[in-house]
Amino acid sequence: MKFSENWLREWVNPNISTEELVEKLTMAGLEVDAFEFLGNNFSKVVVGEIVAAEKHPDADKLQVCSVNVGDKSDEDLQIICGAPNARKGIKVAVAMIGAVLPGDFKIKKAKLRGVASFGMLCSTKELNLGEDHDGIMELSEDAVIGQDFVDYMQLNDTEIDVDLTPNRGDCLGIRGIAREVGVLTQTEVNEVQPRPIEATIKDVLQIDLSAPNACPRYLGRVIKGINPSVKTPDWMVRKIERSGVRSIDPVVDITNFVLLELGHPMHAFDLNNINGGIDVRMAKQDEKLTLLDGQEVNLSDNTLMIADHKKSLAIAGVMGGEFSGINSKTKDVFLESAYFDQVAIAGRARQYGLHTDASHRYERGVDFELQRTAMERATELLLDIVGGEAGEIIEAVNTEHLPEKRNLILRRARIERLVGFAFEDTQVEDILTRLGLELTTNSEGWNVLVPSFRFDIDNEESLIEELVRVFGYNNLPTRKPVAEMSMYRLPENRVWKNQMREVLVDRGYQEAITYSFVEPELQKKLQPGDEPLPLMNPISNELGVMRTNLLAGLVQAAKFNVNRQQSRVRLFEIGLRFDNSGTELKQIPTIAGLIGGSRLEEQWNDDGGKVDFYDLKGDLESVLDLTKLDYSFDVTQKDILHPGQSAIIIHQDKEVGYIGKIHPGLQQELDLDMESFVFQLDLEAISERQLPQFHSLSKFPSIRRDLALVVEDQVKGAELIDFIVKNGADLMTDVRIFDIYRGEHLEAGKKSVAIAMTLQHPEKTLEESEITQVMDKLISGLEQSFSATLRA
Repeated sequence: MKFSENWLREWVNPNISTEELVEKLTMAGLEVDAFEFLGNNFSKVVVGEIVAAEKHPDADKLQVCSVNVGDKSDEDLQIICGAPNARKGIKVAVAMIGAVLPGDFKIKKAKLRGVASFGMLCSTKELNLGEDHDGIMELSEDAVIGQDFVDYMQLNDTEIDVDLTPNRGDCLGIRGIAREVGVLTQTEVNEVQPRPIEATIKDVLQIDLSAPNACPRYLGRVIKGINPSVKTPDWMVRKIERSGVRSIDPVVDITNFVLLELGHPMHAFDLNNINGGIDVRMAKQDEKLTLLDGQEVNLSDNTLMIADHKKSLAIAGVMGGEFSGINSKTKDVFLESAYFDQVAIAGRARQYGLHTDASHRYERGVDFELQRTAMERATELLLDIVGGEAGEIIEAVNTEHLPEKRNLILRRARIERLVGFAFEDTQVEDILTRLGLELTTNSEGWNVLVPSFRFDIDNEESLIEELVRVFGYNNLPTRKPVAEMSMYRLPENRVWKNQMREVLVDRGYQEAITYSFVEPELQKKLQPGDEPLPLMNPISNELGVMRTNLLAGLVQAAKFNVNRQQSRVRLFEIGLRFDNSGTELKQIPTIAGLIGGSRLEEQWNDDGGKVDFYDLKGDLESVLDLTKLDYSFDVTQKDILHPGQSAIIIHQDKEVGYIGKIHPGLQQELDLDMESFVFQLDLEAISERQLPQFHSLSKFPSIRRDLALVVEDQVKGAELIDFIVKNGADLMTDVRIFDIYRGEHLEAGKKSVAIAMTLQHPEKTLEESEITQVMDKLISGLEQSFSATLRA
């Protein structure tokens, strides 16, 4: 929000300097980005009048002007000027000999084509007051000849630029800033009270609210017979231009002035281009509208529109249409002052590549009770400046969807607890009352009625924040925090994320943190068949949907590293994935990882072997081992994984994740120049831990027996081990596969699996007969269950 200090001081004029004012605003949370004094850009520039203008004898485009500068010179100044609008009788800005203009440009006596020139007639650009350099400035007829130009233009002023946080939309107007300054300096604010305008004509338009949830209040007023040739008064031009808004014509300037003064956007339509009445409705899909800037847009059905009974007129709260806009021939006006819901307007300007002063305010919220005041203020200014006759104010309102003022409770004890400092009751009441809140006392503190313009105050903490902000953070006493500390209880049967992190980091992984929203096409490739949740207002097209797995971010991170000549990648991430397949969105805590490239860091005694499926499986088993529970790996067919190098991970007959090599076809589609292996696990499914139980160590010797079994190729080693453990008469302390053989001396489709078994009794030495009995039972059972035979 940029504004003129002089304009602000018309509303509230504390006895402090500009620097003190800027500091108070910044310390109160309204950070001042910059401030600039306007009167020191130039010197020795005065108001003059061209009393004669004759063609230069040796130059067709130059004129020799005689300029009266009053008592600043004993005689008229002869000045050579090339501006096309230089003519007898106009008053101009004259830079005299010795003047210094912006850019340290010094005015000296000069000769142009042999004729002496004693000064310069200035354009707005040369004085850094605008961009117009096609001609010299033409001043109003009442300008006093010889007057210092700084005084004439009231340039003893400072331009202040405040960078407001999104929650302080109430300060996007002089009225809001003045209210803040009044509170901070305990100075009375001189509110502008527009006079109510009596209707002198009976013209009205019908107003329909077809989208009352988006626009619950809409005010309109017909004004007829304005004079479109009138110029905007200088005082108004100065105020709006020093607020960063360009002067266009009186009607538009007045609506912009009200926007800057009260913080409420308004719009004016050419009445003669409105058919029937006004309908505030949602746009039809692909409906077209040509905007005031000449751009034609295809509208979406999520866009709130102002329309008449035949066509659309404007994008509500953003920009008007070209066809219904004010022009130099407009004599009848329809003024609009409306409350549009913040959510209905948010993002619409950006959706069409726009950003306007109106959308900037509506997106942050406007006062839902200010519409009538804004209408009266604009009407008053219009009638005073361009004349005309006004009809009555037409109001359409839907109270069901209109916001209500909030009633909050503020407790003394809560203030002291949060701030560590007890405010006096009189301090609380003075600060909050000056901020516009209404207070009534109760036994614990106050009942607070929040005004309509402070839509950011919605709880007790917000009220306390306002107290501290106005009181001054630097004025709060310094105290050491006092609190009772207690140990955080960690259930022993849980595996915590940090434990998993430590295991993976110890195995050479690095943790990645990626966006929760990803590129739609990438997500589709990595989880085909799932429909991700699209974002209504994405940061960019590349981040348009919520991720349904964590692999999208890890793949992007891997590509980033590979493209920067990293030959070894080991990444993991712990975060949320989003399942949109049911009736409601589920947020699922997940852990995922990706490895690729060299197995080990480059070194002299390593052969540079590449990682494979079993490297990742070993890493993953280290994580799963934290739970001390049984997990099994089962062959799977997933579209994104290599069919021969992938598995699902099962616990208690439930799939909890998967592991495998990225399918070569997908790897090519992803443009990932590295064979990569990935895993993903549901975090909650692997967070339960089996508590350790004590078992005394046997003091008796253990016995090892080996079996070489010939089985069908599709028989899984894990199935053989599970069978041996379950049928080993509780004597098996260790079972493991130490060799698998396929080839010569075996039938096609068969394999030999060599299994080592360790048997031990906890209370005695095993006898050979007992061992033989167990082995015979196992061999018989393996033969029946798996058609296994002993290898000769």
